[in-house]
Amino acid sequence: MRGGREDDEAGQKLKSMDVDKLENGGVNGVGADGGDTPRPAVKYHGWRAMPFIIGNETFEKLGTLGTSANLLVYLTQVFHMRSVDAATLLNGLNGTTSLAPIIGAFLSDAYLGRYLALAIASVASLIGMFLLTMTAGADGLHPPECGVGETCEKATSGQFAVLFISFAFLVLGSAGIRPCSMPFGADQFDPHTESGKRGINSFFNWYYFTFTSAMLVSATVIIYVQSNVSWPIGLGIPTALMFLACVLFFMGTRLYVRVTPEGSPFTSIVQVFAAAARKRSLKQPKDPKQDLFDPPHTSAIVTKLAHTDQFRCLDKAAIVAAPEEVRPGGAAPANPWRLCSVQQVEEVKCLIRIVPVWSTGIIYYVAVVQQSTYVVLSALQSDRHLGNNFQIPAASFTVFAMLAQTLWIPIYDRLLVPRLRKITGKDEGFTLLQRQGIGIALSTVAMVMSAIVEDRRRHVALTQPTLGTTITGGAISAMSSLWMVPQLMVLGLSEAFNLISQIEFYYKEIPEHMRSVAGALAFCNLALGNYLSGFLVTIVHGTTGAGSNWLAQDLNKGRLDLFYWMIAGIGVFNIIYFMICAKWYRFKGAAN
Repeated sequence: MRGGREDDEAGQKLKSMDVDKLENGGVNGVGADGGDTPRPAVKYHGWRAMPFIIGNETFEKLGTLGTSANLLVYLTQVFHMRSVDAATLLNGLNGTTSLAPIIGAFLSDAYLGRYLALAIASVASLIGMFLLTMTAGADGLHPPECGVGETCEKATSGQFAVLFISFAFLVLGSAGIRPCSMPFGADQFDPHTESGKRGINSFFNWYYFTFTSAMLVSATVIIYVQSNVSWPIGLGIPTALMFLACVLFFMGTRLYVRVTPEGSPFTSIVQVFAAAARKRSLKQPKDPKQDLFDPPHTSAIVTKLAHTDQFRCLDKAAIVAAPEEVRPGGAAPANPWRLCSVQQVEEVKCLIRIVPVWSTGIIYYVAVVQQSTYVVLSALQSDRHLGNNFQIPAASFTVFAMLAQTLWIPIYDRLLVPRLRKITGKDEGFTLLQRQGIGIALSTVAMVMSAIVEDRRRHVALTQPTLGTTITGGAISAMSSLWMVPQLMVLGLSEAFNLISQIEFYYKEIPEHMRSVAGALAFCNLALGNYLSGFLVTIVHGTTGAGSNWLAQDLNKGRLDLFYWMIAGIGVFNIIYFMICAKWYRFKGAAN
């Protein structure tokens, strides 16, 4: 679910992207071959195609988010997994789901095109949802039910096999839907007309609205049905919604404008490293302006980058070692794997400069992902009642982080930014790096709050009468689970600062024709953050298991608060590391 929010915010940045090279020809009166032959007229249907695209996205999010948000509870209660094993598995699954869009974006850009990628991904998600529903509905595909205090039978290898196959199809669906759904919607409007540009802006606004609505419904209604009514029904509803998403998508096929695959920007990056490696024995050029291959810059879209002194070893890729390396006319290399332009080299330098700042996001996400794992387990062993009859589903507590983020964005944009401009002199109030730093600091504060609240929850459970026992055997503390709301609100606030500014930072600092990489970097951050969290859980469980296990199955017997303190300590290190990276960073276009 977290990756879904991040997907939406990354998509906001696609508003300025131009739609070139269509399947039925070029654009702007230029043929697909780059000549002057006029292209066939492209018929944009605009809003006529939106019910199918937005409807598909809404139902898809209602289905997949409503399931992924409650998987931890499903794995522990239905498949009888230990909480530590379920948390580790979920971290790995979320990481893989967030990493898969990088591969999906590459295949879509280079070979498939967005329509075919979305078609394959939608069907894959439907198959994954159906198989997951079957693991709950078919008695032979999950362990027998067991009551409180009973010894629960573990799942068989065959049952786990079906579960993991369903996960594999969901990952495949994520690989195509996350990177393609928003730009595919923008493709349906003519970017060369004023009405088309307004349509693109409106599309993203409606996309954000439906996305947020789907998340709130998934995190409340669907999770409530799963946790309090029936798992087969609770998983069957998202599967039916995913089926409707597929039907809507294919119903609009005849209306869609399809963008031709344009190749991957990764090729140019590899060429620079390959050329620099081949020429590693050459001496550094004395005068880069004279000695490096720097043909005239003809692109009206990509900003011309001046030569910089950082990472000078890469400059060797642009050294003309022999006259035959340049084609007649001097505008292009004879072999791009042996000679690259200064522009190509500087674009790679931009990516390298981003890496240290990007790496801080991996550590940052270790704190963020806890709200979908151990916060849920803490809620299960707390008093979740509102009144006498209603009980908040444990997985629904993520709503409070989403709520804080949703409320903060308009407050910051409309109320605080105008005042901050007068103080900082910056149009955006805080710079992108400052906002990222604030987000990292807030996530550390949230972990400190989590440790204090968890210590209090455990103390109440051990010293006061409990409210019963969970299905996994842990006593339910009398402390209200609403005490966890402030920490989740602070965590959501940290995302509003860090997550959005991360995407904007990548978008602005990465060369224009590589902007698909911006979304890939954000997804990769989330993926590695999940993997790192799972690694920490495994290490802590292994090292403390012999004595007082911090992450015991029964949280009242563990010390989850110490785990949170450890993450907070890592967060302090991350703040210092980020400050060093931010001070070292040189913005794109800055002079030497």
